[in-house]
Amino acid sequence: MTVLELREVSKSYRLRGFLRQGPELQVLAGVSLSLRRHEILGLVGESGCGKSTLARLALALEKPDQGEFLFLGQPYWRLPRRERRNLRPRLQAVFQDPAASLNPRMRIGDLISEPLRLQGVSREETRDRTLKMMEMVGLPEEALSRFPHQLSGGQRQRVALARALITHPEVVVLDEPTSALDVSVQAQILNLLLDLQHRFGVSYIFISHDLPVVLYLAHRVAVMYLGEIVEMAPAADLEKPGLHPYTELLLASIPGERKKRPVAGEPPSLLRRPYGCVFHPRCPEARPLCQREKPPLRRVSREHFIACHRR
Repeated sequence: MTVLELREVSKSYRLRGFLRQGPELQVLAGVSLSLRRHEILGLVGESGCGKSTLARLALALEKPDQGEFLFLGQPYWRLPRRERRNLRPRLQAVFQDPAASLNPRMRIGDLISEPLRLQGVSREETRDRTLKMMEMVGLPEEALSRFPHQLSGGQRQRVALARALITHPEVVVLDEPTSALDVSVQAQILNLLLDLQHRFGVSYIFISHDLPVVLYLAHRVAVMYLGEIVEMAPAADLEKPGLHPYTELLLASIPGERKKRPVAGEPPSLLRRPYGCVFHPRCPEARPLCQREKPPLRRVSREHFIACHRR
């Protein structure tokens, strides 16, 4: 069953000029993806490719300029406001830096229990569920009265996880949840994420620059470049030949991996989006057709899709 779906969504922002409005920046260009129940979908790509903007649309924090956002089979932005408000607790997020996402003036117990209080849950039930959730994420009971600055980075991220999961959501968007942590702590948090996903049956969208982590955690992976999805495949398929040239570039950047071929240049500006295939200025396999015609995201196997004229 599909719990969340984005259909051909686009998103642009108007830049601010000094004396007048600046140009329009198209961050997402016709992106489609779906998330199934109990699935972990990895989202990878270089900085500025639109991953965080896509996360905001998937969390219903922003409305797409074009396209449609469906949650639990319903067109979210066409629902009455009251129905949208009832669905909000079932979409949660965990951000990159827990020190920035947690209110430094609130105690840990209040931070974790706040979503329940907003839903009108009784004080006794709120405390019971808070203590149970703290135990699940590996936080001691004495942390209830502490402030975020009194915890380590790994403990703060456990607080963020407890806060996100205490409402029993359907979907949790994890935006670089381990990048600010030490390597040893990263492994603990990743294993905790898998354990909590198994316990709650929640679906994850896992956003990261760390491709090995995504391959370890995710069932499927979507590869983004310049506001478009250029490849989507089961994680196991990314170890096979015949990948999109940009996916090969990302895999070649993993330490210890042998580079198959050099890829020159940096991603172009979103203000000067290339015609045709967005990757053709850097692609070692580009041909004239790639400059003229945008390749569709087409199926190459049962669950493997690639936007490339050469694949």
